[in-house]
Amino acid sequence: MSFLSSIFGNKSEASDKIKVLDKKEYATAISGKKVQLVDVRTANEFSGGHIKGAKNIDFFNQAAFEKSFSSLDKTKPVYVYCRSGARSQKASRKLLEMGFSQIFDLKGGYSRWS
Repeated sequence: MSFLSSIFGNKSEASDKIKVLDKKEYATAISGKKVQLVDVRTANEFSGGHIKGAKNIDFFNQAAFEKSFSSLDKTKPVYVYCRSGARSQKASRKLLEMGFSQIFDLKGGYSRWS
């Protein structure tokens, strides 16, 4: 491990496990299959509209976030999204720390979905 990667973390390892998909790729990946699809926005944002089949796990409520994700299968892909993509990027990095190995994030978030 290089000096810089020890300070800043190994970004390439994270990017290998976190894939950002555009709307079309994301839609194809989640359609017709039972997937772990998670909206990491607040309950209020979720109730204003969400992707069909998504489970709401609020990123800002860290205790509930960790508890809810601990019940998901870490060996299966998890698809996350938020409003614009920033929160879901943070959530994705947190999921890596929790042991998830296949994380897919919606580029631009729900605002690009609808």
